[in-house]
Amino acid sequence: MEPRIVNMAQKILVGKHLSMSMADNKTRQLWQSFMPVRNTISHKTGTDLFSLQLYPPDYFLAFHPHTPFTKWAAAEVTKAVNIPEGMELLLVEEGLYAVFPHTGMGTEIFSYIFSEWLPRSGYTLANRPHFELLGEKYKQGSADSEEEIWIPVEPK
Repeated sequence: MEPRIVNMAQKILVGKHLSMSMADNKTRQLWQSFMPVRNTISHKTGTDLFSLQLYPPDYFLAFHPHTPFTKWAAAEVTKAVNIPEGMELLLVEEGLYAVFPHTGMGTEIFSYIFSEWLPRSGYTLANRPHFELLGEKYKQGSADSEEEIWIPVEPK
């Protein structure tokens, strides 16, 4: 599976975030707190949602399941005004991304991306946010759910 390479423009996101690790995954808790209030965000660009991870710079060099990172549940907005109480603003800088379409619930695609595709590609991992774009075909917990996985890259 070959991704499309996209030069993404800067994005303005509004949402909630939690610190977690792979061993202490709080994704469910994060989304349960975000979904009931997502419609209070003004100036949204559409209905797509972002599940975004901010990893420390050396996260993938010495991976350990207990290493903390920050995860966001967010929506894109056209301008950063009227941010709802309990939410924050996140600017995602422009840059190259490898975009992988994904159908289903499995996480094996991440193993493929990091252990197969990335080493043989002409790219290295960039120190920018990773995210899943959850569009209209995303159905949480469904085998026919569709999403896009965005991995920050830069030429080798």
